[in-house]
Amino acid sequence: MTAVHATDGLLPGFADPVLDSQRVFRAVLEATARPGTLVELPLHLEPPAPLDAATAAVMLALADYETPLWLDGTAATDAVAEYLRFHCGCPLVSDPAAAAFALIADASIMPPLAAFHAGSDEYPDRSTTLVIQVATLTAGEPVELSGPGIRDSARLAAGAFPPDFPRWVAANHELFPRGVDLVLASGRSLAALPRSTRLEW
Repeated sequence: MTAVHATDGLLPGFADPVLDSQRVFRAVLEATARPGTLVELPLHLEPPAPLDAATAAVMLALADYETPLWLDGTAATDAVAEYLRFHCGCPLVSDPAAAAFALIADASIMPPLAAFHAGSDEYPDRSTTLVIQVATLTAGEPVELSGPGIRDSARLAAGAFPPDFPRWVAANHELFPRGVDLVLASGRSLAALPRSTRLEW
């Protein structure tokens, strides 16, 4: 959750911290329950570059002082770090495997999914959730999705990812019920790819 007013020139977060956090949380739940479905966020947010509104909104709604956060090289600017520390209170970590959330602002050079914590057999829910900003959710390479929450199949056209991304996703799926979950964000929209979802290129 985030404070209404920022200080010392810091960009503001949600206009209504409680209501906006609830809206975004419900949007993430909807996207997770229906993998591949695009969900539009009905709110106005102007985060520091290079973050899109949806990327920042997901972090403001989900991250707090109990959720260590890892930033990729593109997101790890002073402005982004200060923005998230102020509005979320989340500690920043340098080890991706120690993160509850990972914020990836450039999907094209993201690290392998195996670099993040996949949870344990006893606590599969204690894995890293990756919030990945992509250039588009509609004009990338089409991918067929199947699994829980999908009737027959669905299609998502997000991009662009590293060449090995299909192999990483397949390996992550095989870990189920362990594995990481992905939330893709672009502009004001998001989509989710839970670990239970199978992707076919």
